[in-house]
Amino acid sequence: MFKPIPLNLPPYSSKITKKLGKLFIFDELRKKELLLTPEEWVRQHWISYLHQHKNYPKTLMQIEGGLKLNSLQKRSDLLIYNSEGQKILLAEFKAPTVKITEKTFHQIANYNSIHKIPLLLVSNGIEHYYCTINFDKNSFEFLAELPNYNSALNL
Repeated sequence: MFKPIPLNLPPYSSKITKKLGKLFIFDELRKKELLLTPEEWVRQHWISYLHQHKNYPKTLMQIEGGLKLNSLQKRSDLLIYNSEGQKILLAEFKAPTVKITEKTFHQIANYNSIHKIPLLLVSNGIEHYYCTINFDKNSFEFLAELPNYNSALNL
């Protein structure tokens, strides 16, 4: 059973319950309890952080959006849209014990080859990476900090 650990994100008041020896966390977006896994712990912290500290509306967040990649069905960890329904941020989360490697960046880049989203976020809850994608120049740039929602709209 996963025991929640402190992350390199502001704490938030998660709703955790124990049933039949397993921990569950309440997902504010899907309005249901989910098995508390290390990756879900990271995702729920990010949802809270994005909403509380970066002003991303919860109503524009989508968890595990499906996509087809080389005829395989995949799921992105978190997609965020603008009010016109255009995707503006794609996030990939890993468990805190999983090192962020080049493989992780290849995974999100492959997903983004389908989505074409200008802002990417990769995190294991301890290390965080943000980058913008310029599709016209076929280039990317790492950012020191994740832009807030209003700034992300202009990328």
